Amino acid sequence: MILLVDDTPENLISLKKVLESHNFEVDTASSGKEALKKVLKNSYVLIILDVQMPEMDGFEVAEAISGYSKAKDTAIIFLSAANTDFKFIEKGYSSGALDYITKPVSINLLLLKIKTFYRIYEQSRKLNEMQKTLLAEIETRKNAESKKDEFMSIASHELKTPLTSIKGYMQLLERSIDKGDIEIVKKHLNKAKLQIEKLNGLIADLLDVSKIDSGKLKFNKQLFSVDTLTDNILEVIQQSNPTFKIEKIGNANCEIFADEMRIEQVIVNFLTNAIKYSPNADRAQLKVDVIDDKLFVSVKDFGLGMLPEQQKQVFEKFYRIEETSHRFQGLGIGLYISAEIIRRHDGEIGVRSEYGNGSEFYFSIPINQPQ
Repeated sequence: MILLVDDTPENLISLKKVLESHNFEVDTASSGKEALKKVLKNSYVLIILDVQMPEMDGFEVAEAISGYSKAKDTAIIFLSAANTDFKFIEKGYSSGALDYITKPVSINLLLLKIKTFYRIYEQSRKLNEMQKTLLAEIETRKNAESKKDEFMSIASHELKTPLTSIKGYMQLLERSIDKGDIEIVKKHLNKAKLQIEKLNGLIADLLDVSKIDSGKLKFNKQLFSVDTLTDNILEVIQQSNPTFKIEKIGNANCEIFADEMRIEQVIVNFLTNAIKYSPNADRAQLKVDVIDDKLFVSVKDFGLGMLPEQQKQVFEKFYRIEETSHRFQGLGIGLYISAEIIRRHDGEIGVRSEYGNGSEFYFSIPINQPQ
């Protein structure tokens, strides 16, 4: 918007009409004081300012405007009939004016200058936006890189831990075999097997992240019973964690067309997290329901809970809650993979949590997906 400042009403009216006829948005002020009030309230791209005005001349107005942080970069064009000497023109430019035009004004010349300024202003605005975008992109990349470096360090540690354990159990097995102690051999074999399964899970998660990033995560959708799936999951989880009670609430009583293995992966992730992050609790709830042709599944724990800002980031790649990262193992990618799986089933995933009072992770997906 352009602000015209002139103490002569006919000058304001005539110039305003001309500018508006060329599709410029125009505001007016009949004195320096009125102009300053308007500059404080509104944002202007350009101010066309008469030099010779009573009480407060154009130079004084320009100096006052330069002191306003909001308008200090607003361009000013001076118009003057009386002060046409070079010293006044020099003063106009030194006060920060874009131009100093003497009256009588050539309307065509003034329009040309205004259009040129608007073009420069628009280019400058776009360059500033590009600069802000680039700076934001640089900052984002630095933070991705930072998370990636942290992830690589964590991944190396997490992969090394089961490998070290497997190596130790193999050494124990050699000694036990030499002694012929079959029961101890079986015990060490079972422990080594658990570490191998853990290692296999970590590698599978890493491969899934790589597939997501490259757009190659594949799905094999078919009809299956939701209740059979959840019952099987609970049986396996309970066998692995006999002291932890998982209560199932509700049933789906239907089949769903989806990738059974991937949906199992999400539910298992929810349940294992519920166990992991509930060091002082011994129970969790698995809720299953169907509402409006959508399957709803949630896992509620009674553990540590999360702060609101943590809930916003928990499904991001490599995210680990800082205050618990030293207490609990993990790569920070399980929930990221789960979110991608649910998204690829046209579903929704989320969490409700209260710090210190547990969390409830949930997802919903349409039952009747295109086959």
